[in-house]
Amino acid sequence: MVKIFIDGEVGTTGLQIRDRLKNIENVEMIHLKGDRRKDVSARQEMLNNADVVILCLPEDASKEAVGLIHNHRTKIIDASIAYRVNPNWVYGFPEYNSGQSAIIKTAKRVSNPGCYACASIAIINPLVSSGILPDDYPVTINAVSGYSGGGKSLIESFEAKPHKRISSAPFYLYGLDLNHKHITEIKKYSKLQTTPILVPSVGRFHSGMLVSVPLQLSFLKDGMNGRSIHEILSDHYLSQQFVKVVEERDIQEIDKLLPEDLNNTDLMKIYVFSNQKNGHALICAQLDNLGKGASGQAVQNLKLMLNEF
Repeated sequence: MVKIFIDGEVGTTGLQIRDRLKNIENVEMIHLKGDRRKDVSARQEMLNNADVVILCLPEDASKEAVGLIHNHRTKIIDASIAYRVNPNWVYGFPEYNSGQSAIIKTAKRVSNPGCYACASIAIINPLVSSGILPDDYPVTINAVSGYSGGGKSLIESFEAKPHKRISSAPFYLYGLDLNHKHITEIKKYSKLQTTPILVPSVGRFHSGMLVSVPLQLSFLKDGMNGRSIHEILSDHYLSQQFVKVVEERDIQEIDKLLPEDLNNTDLMKIYVFSNQKNGHALICAQLDNLGKGASGQAVQNLKLMLNEF
């Protein structure tokens, strides 16, 4: 039996990972209860006794937890932003390229992607890697997420009684300093030279996500159009289980996208819309921010590290 310890298991992501692990054979969950979760000595013992540790903690707390592990045996998956661009950690997006799953399988330290980042990179990286999208293109990313992505305090603010809510609006923009914490990993793993603009928003729904990247076709490689973009993305994700590119014939029937359609799944769907007359394309990723965007991604990485795939 492989011993798994989730440090931070009572938070939103930790609880979802714990539920998903119930269906995995040969895994034994080890736990700390009550006040012992805050006992540094008790945590250190668990962290070092586990075969795999999954950290569902804020950035500073994750760094502290990593510092408490004093053996070379325990594998770590960190769900925070702490190590996502650290060269000594493996980026936990298996579909990133054809060799990423194999790298994750043998890794000791894996950093789980951010939800916006995972979707943005899924769209942009194949286009830059193929040469169709210049790496200095001024990328803009528009995104909306369910409020569960903001953790306990944001969840409480949306689910509070009406007179205690921060707003009754259906959504709001944030990150208006144009320096969202996911931008650094998006730029790095999308292979962009120009820092992208990320415009995130939170909707009055618990979970679900849409991430959209608009493109001017005239700035792409000569002769490239919506079909070219679709072919490149389809080829990149051809054999993938959790990332699917929607067929062109099905795109023609779609006049709206809803952020909640993939809730309670670990899937991501990518849509390519285009208007050749206007010279525009719009690539959209749809996912559950708690699924492929968080806990589902962590469990996918865990299974790779356990050589279950």
